[in-house]
Amino acid sequence: MSPNAKRRSEEFLRISSQFQLGALTTESSHPTTENLSDVARQSIPGALKLLFEVDEDVVRKYREFVESQRAFSIVESVLNALRGGGRMFFTGCGSTGRLSIQLVSIWRDFWQQQSARGVASASDLEDRAFAAMAGGDYALIKAVEGFEDFTDFGKKQLGDLGISSRDVVFAITEGGETSFVIGTAWKGLEAGAKVYFVYNNPDDVLRATVQRSREVLDEPRIEKVNLTTGPMAITGSTRMQATTIQLCVLLTVLEMAVRTLLRDLSAEGPGIGDPGKVPEAFLTHLQTLNSTLKSPEVLNQLSALVSLEETAYAAGRKNNYFADRFAIDVLTDTTERSPTYCTPPFRKFDDTTASESWAFLFTASKETPKAWERLLKRVPDCIDWSEAEVRELVSPEKVSGTREIVRKIDYFELMRFRIGLDGLETRRLSQGEVAVGVVSERETESLTGPNGFHRMQLDSAHHSGAKVGLLYFGTAASLQEMRMILSRWPKCNAAALFSVPDTDFLLDGPTRVMVKTVLNALSTCTMVRLGRVMGNCMIWVVPSNLKLIDRATRYICSLTGLSYQAANELLFEVIEFVTPRMKADQAYPPVVGVSVLRARYQITNEQAEQRLLAEMRASTVVQGDH
Repeated sequence: MSPNAKRRSEEFLRISSQFQLGALTTESSHPTTENLSDVARQSIPGALKLLFEVDEDVVRKYREFVESQRAFSIVESVLNALRGGGRMFFTGCGSTGRLSIQLVSIWRDFWQQQSARGVASASDLEDRAFAAMAGGDYALIKAVEGFEDFTDFGKKQLGDLGISSRDVVFAITEGGETSFVIGTAWKGLEAGAKVYFVYNNPDDVLRATVQRSREVLDEPRIEKVNLTTGPMAITGSTRMQATTIQLCVLLTVLEMAVRTLLRDLSAEGPGIGDPGKVPEAFLTHLQTLNSTLKSPEVLNQLSALVSLEETAYAAGRKNNYFADRFAIDVLTDTTERSPTYCTPPFRKFDDTTASESWAFLFTASKETPKAWERLLKRVPDCIDWSEAEVRELVSPEKVSGTREIVRKIDYFELMRFRIGLDGLETRRLSQGEVAVGVVSERETESLTGPNGFHRMQLDSAHHSGAKVGLLYFGTAASLQEMRMILSRWPKCNAAALFSVPDTDFLLDGPTRVMVKTVLNALSTCTMVRLGRVMGNCMIWVVPSNLKLIDRATRYICSLTGLSYQAANELLFEVIEFVTPRMKADQAYPPVVGVSVLRARYQITNEQAEQRLLAEMRASTVVQGDH
């Protein structure tokens, strides 16, 4: 074991009691998906159905939230803040950070539309919502190493946004233990703001397990919103049910707020739906959506999309998503595949040494800066801390490394991810690759018109020899029309049409929940089919922060019988082995897998990697009945 690997393991083990999270409900195995990988080998529809069955936990928890009537008091706090000149802040890390950015994007998009209609004060309200994600907007597309592990980083990012006593803060953490988010909660309290702590584990478990969580839970000035749904469909993968219930609840709050505000501001106010009826209506739609997704027709349609992606990735080929209205939804899902399943992250347009990303997103804007603004509904906000600011946050020996990280996550670096049409030239599709359009009912013309964004890009992909897929979300009437359109458009190789409720929801919350649920299931099932999951355990997890280092260590313990210390030492040896490729965004083997094979067969890193690659090639043989 090298001195560096030994040192890093010792450093982690000294503080590991703060990050040993195996007792948390969100880290537990869900009984419904216990044999998910076995089911997926035999039947893609069967595996998808299991995933959607776990989403019933979201419906159950949302029903409890509705019955509690908590939404009304939360909305009252939001309205008091906004009417008093205050702002809303949503904070998070990883998937909850992306959720925070998405919520602000949805809020801003709505008020931008109202401003275009001439509604008074709409532009002012647009600027009353802010997101503080660990690592800034750059982290939306690629995980930023270590940011979520520091409470002071959360305090700093929220403080930089000018939090004050007039504001309200939603500190969102799936596990309830994330240091960065806890830092934002304390900063909000320090500023005199109204603070809500939104999380997904039982209070008694958190109190017994994590001191920093216990301190927040025992602080009476912080209001707690416990949204525990139970274990995740994929063990520990809180990008799924944990953030889905958070999306449901927070969109409910925002929907009630915008209805009330629009009634105050607009001459059409009396025609706006009753804010008080939102929770019950949302619940009804959520139940319908969950039932729809488990129907045989939908399962079979989505299975065809899974097969498209699986076949391309197994052959070392790539997939381009094309989305406009749902661009941020797609970006969130595709970005989260990388740390969850160790797939190559999005590649910068001018980086020729990094591995090609399996999946990528393109939006309808011609140039990337405008594409990012179109996606976020604002100019990107990236971290740009000076050396003096960094020195105030970390110990002297960490200043250099932290400064290096900060330099790599600024606005200029984000623009190197060309998600506008100017990036197409660096990622042209060819034979055996895939293009998937993600389209809403209001974007139908983009798919049917000869010059529509979706139509042009999917036609171009077809002409290049790529397979074409479609995810379409619309009301029942529009689905019938879309079936007729597809019957006259044979270029589409696989289409999944999803019926969403025809509602008066101003923010279209039920549809956004369905889009998230579908994308989560599509990407998860594809990765399960590719061997990235054993049972329902994500054995390809990338240990990019302290929580994930603990998770990887626990997986090695479970699969080898090693002690926690021995497993952790082995893990850091393997991390050191793959780090050069990891930092260069090149493909590398799963550290858990290499560690397990090393322990089982007493072989070297190189031998374990070769053995693992051989097993992977064998597993990509056509599997079972699709």
